[in-house]
Amino acid sequence: MPTVTLPPKENALFKRILRCYEHKQYRNGLKFCKQILSNPKFAEHGETLAMKGLTLNCLGKKEEAYDLVRRGLRNDLKSHVCWHVYGLLQRSDKKYDEAIKCYRNALKWDKDNLQILRDLSLLQIQMRDLEGYRETRYQLLQLRPAQRASWIGYAIAYHLLEDYEMAAKIIEEFRKTQQTSPDKVDYEYSELLLYQNQVLREAGLFKEALEHLITYEKQICDKLAVEETRGELLLSLDRMEEATEVYCRLQERNPENWSYYYGLEKALKPATTEEKLKIYEEAWVKFPKGLVPRRLPLSFLSGEKFRECLDKYLRMNFSKGCPPVFTTLKSLYQDKEKVSIIEDLVVGFETSLNSCRKFSPNDDGKEEPPTTLLWVQYFLAQHYDQICQQTLALEYINAGIESTPTLIELFLVKAKIYKHAGNIREAARWMDEAQALDTADRFINSKCAKYLLRAGMVKEAEEMCSKFTREGASAVENLNEMQCMWFQTECALAYKNMNKYGEALKKCHEIERHFVEITDDQFDFHTYCMRKMTLRSYVDLLKLEDVLRMHPFYYKAARTAIQIYLSLHDNPLTDDNKELQADTGNILGDKELKKLRNKQRRAQKKAQLEEEKKNAEKEKQLKNQKKKKEDDDEEIGGPKEELIPEKLAKVECPLDEAVKFLTPLKNLVKNKIDTHLLAFEIYFRKEKFLLMLQSVKRAYAIDPDHPWLHQCLVRLFKGVSESKGLPDAVHTVLKQEISRLTGDSNANNFNQAFLSKHSDSIPHRLAAAKMMFYLDSSTEKKAVELATALDESLNNRTIQICTEVLENLRDGSLGDTKETASEAYRAECHKLYPYTLAFMPPGYEENTKIAVNGDVSTETEELANDM
Repeated sequence: MPTVTLPPKENALFKRILRCYEHKQYRNGLKFCKQILSNPKFAEHGETLAMKGLTLNCLGKKEEAYDLVRRGLRNDLKSHVCWHVYGLLQRSDKKYDEAIKCYRNALKWDKDNLQILRDLSLLQIQMRDLEGYRETRYQLLQLRPAQRASWIGYAIAYHLLEDYEMAAKIIEEFRKTQQTSPDKVDYEYSELLLYQNQVLREAGLFKEALEHLITYEKQICDKLAVEETRGELLLSLDRMEEATEVYCRLQERNPENWSYYYGLEKALKPATTEEKLKIYEEAWVKFPKGLVPRRLPLSFLSGEKFRECLDKYLRMNFSKGCPPVFTTLKSLYQDKEKVSIIEDLVVGFETSLNSCRKFSPNDDGKEEPPTTLLWVQYFLAQHYDQICQQTLALEYINAGIESTPTLIELFLVKAKIYKHAGNIREAARWMDEAQALDTADRFINSKCAKYLLRAGMVKEAEEMCSKFTREGASAVENLNEMQCMWFQTECALAYKNMNKYGEALKKCHEIERHFVEITDDQFDFHTYCMRKMTLRSYVDLLKLEDVLRMHPFYYKAARTAIQIYLSLHDNPLTDDNKELQADTGNILGDKELKKLRNKQRRAQKKAQLEEEKKNAEKEKQLKNQKKKKEDDDEEIGGPKEELIPEKLAKVECPLDEAVKFLTPLKNLVKNKIDTHLLAFEIYFRKEKFLLMLQSVKRAYAIDPDHPWLHQCLVRLFKGVSESKGLPDAVHTVLKQEISRLTGDSNANNFNQAFLSKHSDSIPHRLAAAKMMFYLDSSTEKKAVELATALDESLNNRTIQICTEVLENLRDGSLGDTKETASEAYRAECHKLYPYTLAFMPPGYEENTKIAVNGDVSTETEELANDM
């Protein structure tokens, strides 16, 4: 059907519809649509139908909107408006590829339409179709050569395509058109110059970049950026004397910036450690109160010189009372010699301060205040915690708390010691005590909430967070709205440990949605940054978005979700309540069962009351947030699908859901071995042998001796040898590659060789023991003996690996072991790690309850002391 031209009256109404859409006056827009469409002559006017559909989409009526837009398009296939509207509709549903096709069709009928070209360019940069983006920006530049955004957009297109020289030429051509007085402060012009300089540097044109910086220095407002860039360029051009002068000036400006000292080192090129130290000795004279010039030499010094410099550094910090001093030295703990010197020195300080209130009995001058001893004890507690001597660590921190029971930092460290000792419940108690000392401190509040979540106390953690969330809204909803991902990742792990898989998956999916939202938020910046000329930040943003899912928050959420989906595949959820009742009935007598049921009824009643209270609060929130939600729905084209835990936990194909979380990890987090081993676990269950092989090969390239990788290789070895129905070519490839990776033709031999190679490492012994039983169930006794050895001569003996061994003894991974074997192992571990919750005697957890904001029990300490 040909395009129908509206008469003047209807045309004026149509223009008003467009204005109403632009100003979000959707109800008015629908009225004007009705006026046109009620005229029988224009009842099927394509463009009006399309605009009506677009307006309805903004009001959340998606299906009706699509029907109207498609009807309008059928009535007027040659209308650029109809195609443009269809593209906008697809964009609102995040079907960006489809939207791009629609825009291209719209341009066939109106190739110079600026609005369509701009919308197309936004989608192209969003989808990183950089070649297409360059073409579109070129068209916009031809149509509007006087507009700043046309030039900048075209330059950025070349920059992102890594054609830096062309990008620099375009910016230079545009810069020539800018008439700016050298004395006038113009931030936007300054940003343009800094961006141009960045492009020159990325092109490797360091000489030109330096000349450019010198030429336009007066017109650049960010003087610090000028100096830092000058220093980098002079180093790149090997002009060391000038670079030295620049870094000396920067040091004077900020003597606590680490990078300036590293820059000075590169410029002076010290040949020996003595020459290197001389740089810092000069800084000690210039900046007598500077801590960074005293800290940095500790990384490269050793022996007596290290002791001498450390002595001065620690005295400065302890006298001032500087809590983060241990954190600044933590990186030195990889060197055993340095750890020994730190311990010797600080223990000496503590002894001397106790006896004569001086760092050393031979010291002249005034005595140290009592707080100095406190900070020394605080340091020693952290030191002994770091080297896994928790009993000594607790002695020092308790001494500190006894002398100063109001210092929050002491309680924080005590909580941390218990966390590292494997008793998160006791850690949560002490963190709650710290929070009670300063209820207005958001950091302590967040720390306390995190520890409560680790202890499995989700409700208490939510209450803790509610002290700082918006009033009138539940803490969980407000934290989700604020994209508070540390809370959600910890929640997901807590629910996973409690086997509440639906709730855990809900948190993982909420985090996934945050990352989708962050990606979509780029739309706002594509136009804003060109308008405001924040070009360096814009390019950095685009680069960040490309690797966004490398972020630890996403990695943790994805890994948790994958592990849950694997568990759901192995053990699909059934009617849990019936099973629980059957099990409970078998274990408990009638009396105990009656008590339990009464207790459950009371808990249910309490939960019901809480639920009613929550519902009343929710109703209030819904009324308050109704307008805001309507606005949000207009932006996204309707409300999002609600995440229901029960549905998430009873998904039809858990492995397919796991793959969705795995894909970004495979693309972006290739350097972590867990990514490939999780991939193996999924493909092993899907019986995709070639993908299993791909996963183990990638993992092998990262760490060929990893215990989990060894288990995967053995399972693949056995799987291939037992598989039937595989094509001959695939079977041949698998056998060749496996023999190349393992060096053996037999899985048992490979497992034995691995054990012989790593016989002194507990994690490797456990992996070998599990595979020994997996390959031959008659080796159960030998496997248990192998895994449960706790000799001092063995390496990698930690709380985590011992807990894993105990779990494997209980879950049958090492055979149908008798309860006595796991109990004997638990008792042995308890002797080694008296504070660890996992190794406490049976019934211990029931006797200890955390009273949030109440008295702190020290039962664990007493129990440990009895040992």
